[in-house]
Amino acid sequence: MFESVLEAGLTAAGVDVRLLGPMPTPAIAYLTRTLRASAGIVISASHNPYVDNGIKFFAGDGTKLDDEVELAIEAAMDMPMETVGSHALGRAERVTDAPGRYIEFCKSTIPYGVTLNGIRMVVDCAHGATYHVAPNVFEELGAEVIPIGCEPDGLNINDGFGAVAPGALQAAVREHGADLGVALDGDGDRVLMADHRGELVDGDELLYIIAGARHASGELQGDVIGTTMTNMGLEEALLALGVHVKRADVGDRYVLEMMKREGSTLGGETSGHIICLDRVTSGDGIVTALQVLLAAHQSGRTLSELKHGMRKYPQVLVNVPSTKGADVSSLPAVRDAVRAAQARLGDSGRVLLRPSGTEPLVRVMVEGRDRKQVETLAAELATSVETALDQAVA
Repeated sequence: MFESVLEAGLTAAGVDVRLLGPMPTPAIAYLTRTLRASAGIVISASHNPYVDNGIKFFAGDGTKLDDEVELAIEAAMDMPMETVGSHALGRAERVTDAPGRYIEFCKSTIPYGVTLNGIRMVVDCAHGATYHVAPNVFEELGAEVIPIGCEPDGLNINDGFGAVAPGALQAAVREHGADLGVALDGDGDRVLMADHRGELVDGDELLYIIAGARHASGELQGDVIGTTMTNMGLEEALLALGVHVKRADVGDRYVLEMMKREGSTLGGETSGHIICLDRVTSGDGIVTALQVLLAAHQSGRTLSELKHGMRKYPQVLVNVPSTKGADVSSLPAVRDAVRAAQARLGDSGRVLLRPSGTEPLVRVMVEGRDRKQVETLAAELATSVETALDQAVA
């Protein structure tokens, strides 16, 4: 339905359209560039259920639009619709080789001659857009692939499979005696992995593995960019290698903005949305997984061995209901509670409060070396925030 409406509206405005069919979000970023298009449009619920389907835009260079352009598009939606005359209507055509083009691009992001021969791996596509792409990429590089979450029906995307529900991947790795597993989200811009024991390897650990390999080979440019939610263990592990981590606000667009500003080529989020800017212009789960597999190939070490160079700090997140966008940090009682919690943690932990960008919630995060202390402080701080919000409303 979305595709039909977009096709009709764009051609009525005199725009030529190329329809790609079901493709991952990062594939649209790549194909927008390589097909020399003016823009790219993705119909996607991202890592969410199908009911959240919406539209993402890419600029002609394959990057996401900045805030000013997005606001201008939203403003234009309230204006009267204008169309061109029938002689100037745009034309629509379907691109039949889009999956093949993107598969070849993904393979090109690791050196020619590097193969995955002898690797048995589970690939979980979350019943999403990578179902006809990701298994082929890894198979064509030589891996024995066990695909799961590859039967989309339009309603089951991200439902019990993929990066947002990695339990299916972990179980399948153990069941099939696989060497590792890869879980993508519904639109393919996130990835989590599992080692041969089925233990999860999250975005911070993937960043550590890629950064360590690139630092060792002299390829790493600039600092590694994380977010305010990035685990302190990543900072410590990379600092031991002489690599610094800088933090952006939560959200891949803010990570990308800081990467460009700082001249960095590697950044990402704990969720597994990782950007290798020397290979791609946006987060790409398949490309990220290939960079991790390349690190394993070059080092001769397993995924489990690579991730154990980083020790994660216990991190507890509590969601407190609030008015959407509420500035809780301005409440004196909240500021006092945060200061008290930070004082108890000292230099061995941190406290973070931030309003959710999509839900009426305040995220209360506490991180530190001692799990019991972290859990206690998170619960106490969440209670303090909830009480302060109730009093402010009253």
